[in-house]
Amino acid sequence: MVLTELSSIFMNKSIKNKNLNNLKSENLDWNLVQSEVTKKLGNDIYESWLKKISFVEEFNNYLLLSVPTRFIRDWITSRYLDQILQSVKSFKKEIIRIEFKVVEQNIKKDSKTDNFDSLENIEKENVSFIKDSYLQYNRIDPNKTFVNFITGSSNKLAYEASLKVSENISHYNPLYIYGGVGMGKTHLLNSIGYELKKINKVMFISAERFMYQFVKSIKANDMVKFKEYFRNTDILLIDDIQFMNGKEAMQEEFFHTFNALLDKGSQIIVSADRAPNKLSRIQERIKSRFSGGLVVDIEKPDYELRKKIVEKKVEELNNLYPDQVKISKEIQDFISLEVTTSVRELVGAINRTVSFSRVYNKMPNLAETKVVLKDLLNLTENKVTIDLIQTLVCKFFKISKNEMLSSRRSRYLVRPRQTAIYLTKILTSKSLPEIGREFSNRDHTTIIHSVKTIEKLKEVNPEMVDSINKLKNQILYNNKENEI
Repeated sequence: MVLTELSSIFMNKSIKNKNLNNLKSENLDWNLVQSEVTKKLGNDIYESWLKKISFVEEFNNYLLLSVPTRFIRDWITSRYLDQILQSVKSFKKEIIRIEFKVVEQNIKKDSKTDNFDSLENIEKENVSFIKDSYLQYNRIDPNKTFVNFITGSSNKLAYEASLKVSENISHYNPLYIYGGVGMGKTHLLNSIGYELKKINKVMFISAERFMYQFVKSIKANDMVKFKEYFRNTDILLIDDIQFMNGKEAMQEEFFHTFNALLDKGSQIIVSADRAPNKLSRIQERIKSRFSGGLVVDIEKPDYELRKKIVEKKVEELNNLYPDQVKISKEIQDFISLEVTTSVRELVGAINRTVSFSRVYNKMPNLAETKVVLKDLLNLTENKVTIDLIQTLVCKFFKISKNEMLSSRRSRYLVRPRQTAIYLTKILTSKSLPEIGREFSNRDHTTIIHSVKTIEKLKEVNPEMVDSINKLKNQILYNNKENEI
């Protein structure tokens, strides 16, 4: 009896151990995941960012990974986390979450050397390819190049100047590009850096990061290495220079760095949100240096450029999600016309609309698009009124407003009336009773019937579709004809 029990215990133990071994053998192969992610995102991104990820541990339904710095963690999670998780799930569906911890394993603790890699490493290869740089300035994105920068009258000069610099450094030196938020300045700087890094030492850094490293070097009493580091480059690209405002000590250092680079023939490209002479709390001598080069601006995109951007973005998304993206030409034109603030918001509007299309598996109509983009649209609540709709519909069908609002049921009056009711329903936020009151106190059931009648006619009658679209254009876009 005892022997039987002991035998049973040992058997159970061996089964458990066997199961544990099986579990271990089923653990995720991180090398395979890395390989899969590299195929999706490209080797440049892998070398710059994903290579720094290390496998730590796998739990029941999530993965623990490590990275050397918080900056790398934030950069990866904000840009590549979804793609990484998709690749992980392709090997193991049970994984639903990825977590990162920061392990500063390869960073020297000596205060005099923890800011920079050795200068010997800098000499070995182009600045943009230095691995594990503590500066974290390597922000060159291979997806933002001259090839996919869409040009129009508002950005043509900035584009051409940037292209010239990428072909022949010191052609315009310095090159100063300014414009509002989301206009494409960073895209142009990235494009220049991407082209020039092939044969030159390139440093692409934001003014904020420059300031951070400057302060850190002062605290570490290591300004000599800071100076050598920033002056040992062929191309210096600084984004958002306006963030240096009021930082006198940093401006002093930047001024001398600027002069040193110009003296040795290095190219300097700067971006800002305003013209040099309008920079506030920036030293006059720095503004003078900026003005001494080529100054180009990027204006708000006009209708034609916005239309090109929308069409290009929809095309890209169609290639990325075949048979899933359904955005009509009408909606594309609507977005191009109404989202006027910046290129970034324009792209954001397309992404939102595409997301709606994919989630609901349908082509959004105009009313749905307006709801999805309500915070981006320049349309005001009182811009489209029932009176405006009635007036334009009557003009379109060549009848009087009194005739349309009358109780008469003649065919030549019923269709315009139903059309006006339908347009009121989709272009305003009025309730059915409110619409009924504006159409001679008609019952809400009459309003519903009118809307359904027009919707059915649109399905079988192309002429009705054409008429509705023309009327919507007149109602929505009438005040924008000058812009077009």
